Amino acid sequence: MKKSLSINSRLILSTILLLLIATPAYAHHAMGGETPNSFLAGLISGLAHPIIGLDHLAFVIGVGFLASFFSWGMTIPLSFVLTSILGTVVHLMNIDLPLPELIISLSVFVTGILLTRDRILPQFVVISLAVVAGIFHGYAYGESIIGAQTTPLISYLAGFAITQSFISFTAYQLGKYWQKNSSSALNLKFVGYLICGMGIIFTAGFFGV
Repeated sequence: MKKSLSINSRLILSTILLLLIATPAYAHHAMGGETPNSFLAGLISGLAHPIIGLDHLAFVIGVGFLASFFSWGMTIPLSFVLTSILGTVVHLMNIDLPLPELIISLSVFVTGILLTRDRILPQFVVISLAVVAGIFHGYAYGESIIGAQTTPLISYLAGFAITQSFISFTAYQLGKYWQKNSSSALNLKFVGYLICGMGIIFTAGFFGV
């Protein structure tokens, strides 16, 4: 039985890695660059955005795994999801945030670093990170919905909230399972180093390196 569970964990981890590798980086439009003009178009765009943007996907997966270290851990990704909605609203209000792509890249890097640590920071610190990251990730999401009417806007917000919640919850559950099985404990560190490396790549890309 344990061997079967271990195989399943490896399969899930492999799937995560394939998603991270196969997803095109910085692709922020699911509708070919067109602003969604219907409920369905807004929903599809919202559902896809956290997946087709590799920086967003890496952070959402990472924050889900990070949440698995805490008893009330899902408050962390939920804080991120809620503030990402706020970040989109901020963008739509024409409020400029400084260096959003850099902050997003650094959020991926920091999340990866935290996963590799033997000692996790207090939960309120991690929630604070999720809140700040949520505002900036959501701000980037807002670029795809500028000029849309109310209906596609609402479905867009609902779409990316659903996708982020599902991905982070899946990572959270997998992280909890790995922590209960000593043979799988190193998987979390492996994911952490992978996400950390991606954060370095995104940050270097921002500076044109």
